[in-house]
Amino acid sequence: MSTAVVNSANNGGSKSKKRQWIYAKKPQGELYKKRQWVGYSLLLFLFAAPFIKINGEPFLMFNIIDRKFSILGNLFYPQDLYIFVFGMLIVMVCVVLFTVVFGRVWCGWTCPQTIFLELIFRRIEYWIEGDWQQQKKLDAGPNTDQKQLKKFLKHTIFLIISFFISNIFLSYIIGADALIKIITDPLDQHIGGLISIIIFTLVFYGVFAYVREIVCIAICPYGRLQGVLLDDQSVTVAYDHRRGEPRGKQQKDAKTSQGDCVDCKLCVHVCPTGIDIRKGLQLECVSCTACIDACDAVMDKIGKPKKLIGFYPMGEIEGTLKKKNNTRTIAYSIVLVALMSVFCFLLFNRSQVDGRLLRAKGSTYQLRDDKTISNLYSLELINKSGKEMPFKLVCDDPRLKIQLVNPIQKLSKDGHATLSFFLIIANKDVETYKSNVKLAIYSGDKKVETLKTTFIAPPGMN
Repeated sequence: MSTAVVNSANNGGSKSKKRQWIYAKKPQGELYKKRQWVGYSLLLFLFAAPFIKINGEPFLMFNIIDRKFSILGNLFYPQDLYIFVFGMLIVMVCVVLFTVVFGRVWCGWTCPQTIFLELIFRRIEYWIEGDWQQQKKLDAGPNTDQKQLKKFLKHTIFLIISFFISNIFLSYIIGADALIKIITDPLDQHIGGLISIIIFTLVFYGVFAYVREIVCIAICPYGRLQGVLLDDQSVTVAYDHRRGEPRGKQQKDAKTSQGDCVDCKLCVHVCPTGIDIRKGLQLECVSCTACIDACDAVMDKIGKPKKLIGFYPMGEIEGTLKKKNNTRTIAYSIVLVALMSVFCFLLFNRSQVDGRLLRAKGSTYQLRDDKTISNLYSLELINKSGKEMPFKLVCDDPRLKIQLVNPIQKLSKDGHATLSFFLIIANKDVETYKSNVKLAIYSGDKKVETLKTTFIAPPGMN
């Protein structure tokens, strides 16, 4: 079903291929109240998370520029990529599992695009321009001073909110401290940051002021993905045509059986994507449940049972559901639990120090005048503990001694260091040309990392 045809039901019946602006009726009802609780709670978390710190580190930060990430106060670096792989797998399985069981409820209840649009931007629009009919009348009417004032006020507020959202978004990338520094320092010291904020502001403004439902209908791939994941046991927002048809106004003396649907079209008027839910499952449906609230209110007025539109397994409405089977749901759940277990194990058992031990380029071994043989190494260390860390190097082979070229005894918070050192062995202790060596890094009495390398020396040099 094309977007233009869908939108025509909400906008006067025009069948032009040109995009028809959707004027969504202001929703209300029990499910809408629950959506508000969920949505505003998530917004509070979204706005607060970058500024919450655990052990001095942000609760959430994804600093792509410096390749440093913070989740629950734990710092991650590119060397921890394997942990992120499991994290992304968990997210993907969650999305699949959630869609298989509940359809596209994520889109209507927890997606940031929907929450911002429906709970912030549209509410401002209702406040300034009125409900959907007033908005249509205003846009179709003459270009008066009052109209210009309302449009100016609306778009000014949209820009201010978009500017605020862009700052929050940027704080997730560069960190709240860096954002505050950009705000408080003179503008000429952070031209790049200012340009980034302006770009983000314009993008958010364009999405929420003009693009709107097109993000859900055409841009977001998740809407297309649900068509592959849903089956006849998936619960989705659906119209019970068995009970509602034939639709029409209720008549006391009707000679033919009449369905419960009175064809009021309120379910169409409140739909933020402009579809008619009575035409069956459509990819444009984001399961926002606004149509359920609207239909329930009508059923109450005419004394009919609620849930003419409600959450139903797809097969139940179509009459193809013979027996409920939770095999796929259970399988996804098992996979999800397994992935989360591995993720937690990797997360809580990862090393506080990441090191890379390399033999010095172009060198093998050095024969010394004191009848010893040495190998030169380079060691790069990254501190992931979130605090200053004293350390020392210990070789597991007692025959080998460590001689530091540039002694460094501690790593600064979030810092890194490069050390050069010799491993030295007496000629008489050499047994093989190449031997495996383990080098332990200790912080206090705790071993935080173990690195492996090889030691080369010619035997028989006594």
